[in-house]
Amino acid sequence: MQTSHGQIQQYLESILTNTVIGKQTLRNMAGKPKLYYFNGRGRMETIRWLLAAAGVEFEEQLIEVKEDLEKLRQGGELLFQQVPMVEMDGMKMVQTRAILNYIATKHNLYGKDMKQRVWIDTYCEATMDMNKSITMLPFKPADKREKAFADIIEKATTRYFPVFEKVFKDHGQNFLVGNQLSRADIQLFEAILTVEELKADILTKFPLLMAFKERISNIPTVKKFLQPGSPRKPPIDEKGIKKATEVFHLIDD
Repeated sequence: MQTSHGQIQQYLESILTNTVIGKQTLRNMAGKPKLYYFNGRGRMETIRWLLAAAGVEFEEQLIEVKEDLEKLRQGGELLFQQVPMVEMDGMKMVQTRAILNYIATKHNLYGKDMKQRVWIDTYCEATMDMNKSITMLPFKPADKREKAFADIIEKATTRYFPVFEKVFKDHGQNFLVGNQLSRADIQLFEAILTVEELKADILTKFPLLMAFKERISNIPTVKKFLQPGSPRKPPIDEKGIKKATEVFHLIDD
């Protein structure tokens, strides 16, 4: 039985169409990660940063009132009754570090071996300590805020930034670990920007960190996240403080 040229062409077009549809179906099944948190930075902002740096678009299910959080809890959505939660790859993940580890591993931002990963974890823990102090600053009582501010600046300039400056000086590379972009670089960059919001000239004595900041800010995915209109959250204002306090009671979770 002979096959005509028209039949062959029709067959090839069918294969192409089915392939395109199949790819689209897979994309739709995968979907965008969905982030469950209030409309502010908190513990979710580092997750937003890491997804953005990996070039992953995401959606947000904002928790606006106490009832939103309670609905998640009563529905069995939250493993330990708290957010952030990220719905991704068929999972509903909680615990910030677990989520960050998963994203970093999936998108090749977690080093090449165990030794690199332990250094990445070490640097990330330091930046998370800095960020936690800054995140909690607006929630401090007014009479304790000045001392807390001074403590953040003192630790950044004497405990944390000198270590990172020395890392770059010692290995002479562009990134913190293995001379390739990792979760540690993104979290350090986020921490630098956050501390600079408190003291704009804080990197004056750290030229290698200044150069690092410039390098990371020019990575296309990072540059996009820095643009107005991106999902990056601004510093929390009085209205945000009031709403977060009403919803979560205590944000220091």
